[in-house]
Amino acid sequence: MSKPSAATLNPRTTTYEFLGPIGAFAVTFGVPVMTYALYFGCNENSGGCPPPLSTIPDSASAALSNPEWWKGLWDPYAVKLYFGWYAFCVAAWAILPGDWVEGSQLRNGGHQKYKINAFSTCLLALGLAAGYLVRYGVESFTFIYHHWVGLVTSALLMSVAQGLLWYALSFQSGRLLALGGNSGNFIYDFYIGRELNPTVGALDIKSFNELRPGMILWLLIDISFACEQATRLGGRITDSMALVLFFQSLYIVDALYNEPAILTTMDITSDGFGFMLAVGDLLWVPFVYSLQARYLVFVPKDLGLLASAGVLGVNFAGYWIFRSANNEKNEFRNGRNPKNLKFMTTERGSKLLTSGWWGASRHPNYMGDLLMALAWSLPTGFDTPVTYFYVVYFAVLLIHRQRRDDENCEKKYGKDWHKYMQLVPWRIIPYVY
Repeated sequence: MSKPSAATLNPRTTTYEFLGPIGAFAVTFGVPVMTYALYFGCNENSGGCPPPLSTIPDSASAALSNPEWWKGLWDPYAVKLYFGWYAFCVAAWAILPGDWVEGSQLRNGGHQKYKINAFSTCLLALGLAAGYLVRYGVESFTFIYHHWVGLVTSALLMSVAQGLLWYALSFQSGRLLALGGNSGNFIYDFYIGRELNPTVGALDIKSFNELRPGMILWLLIDISFACEQATRLGGRITDSMALVLFFQSLYIVDALYNEPAILTTMDITSDGFGFMLAVGDLLWVPFVYSLQARYLVFVPKDLGLLASAGVLGVNFAGYWIFRSANNEKNEFRNGRNPKNLKFMTTERGSKLLTSGWWGASRHPNYMGDLLMALAWSLPTGFDTPVTYFYVVYFAVLLIHRQRRDDENCEKKYGKDWHKYMQLVPWRIIPYVY
């Protein structure tokens, strides 16, 4: 049997997502701008509150025309810190033991292999951080807070470099391209990702970036912010900071511990690796998702027992839905069905769950995600809407992902998908959406 030709294996992309090249350019430009804007619009000088809308054009114009402002974005020490951190993550991946797991079958009949040791990498990083804290004290670990802008710039440089590098290398012969990233338009393909699984030796870049340098850094950032608050408050942190640190640590550690679960996600199975995933993993996740902890450094809040208990309840409800739904899906995809859940079989032979959490909605894990996102913001109070940016953004992101997933499933399953939607009509939240 002859091998498929390159044109057959890597067909030209004929439809666009994200409104095509214009949308890709807007997001490529907008993500870094928004990351910086969330810092400059919500910091110690502003008291955490954004300036009045009428003053933004003048203040932005004054800043952008000032060479000193641009120089302030560059921090050589932060560059060394960030690139050293990324090198540490690569070294930990290579040195620490881990199981090798095969991913879903690729179009060329092969399987990408992934080394599973993100959780042990996190434990090593936390162990080193703990040793540093014991040796040099809490105040010494506040350097992340004080080099924040420089670290953002460093992560942005790494994201751009990776997007350009893997776009250029994707033109080498034998590369398996993403079905959605081979349009021939540079702006769009650079953003969406042209190559499906770029690798360096055995290191899969896409799965590596998904969980290691960004997610673990997010946890270290939160710890640094707690240290900064403790330094200012005489050695203690507020209950609100403790809640945010606990919630986000639980979410991060859970994701790292359940690393194999990402191998069935859209990011890994179908999206190419381009600037979209690079900047999302390396810049957006650690530096935007930690916004609540950063805010609580300069606007500390004590909630009290009753309010803390309420916030805990919201978070654990979301976590329970998120984890139990994902466990149902992963067990079923691995050939197990301990709860005897109902399912329908498509003409392709695929099985789609129609009971349990996945009978309540087509994306119940997203519902849990949204509840947790709300719980992360509630400890910041209601003095500013900025700390709720994550909740609004995450809702938009998840709805967009749900629609992308539904479109892909409709293409894959055809009329069977319409039968499935009749059995499971709700997209994310039952009886709401």
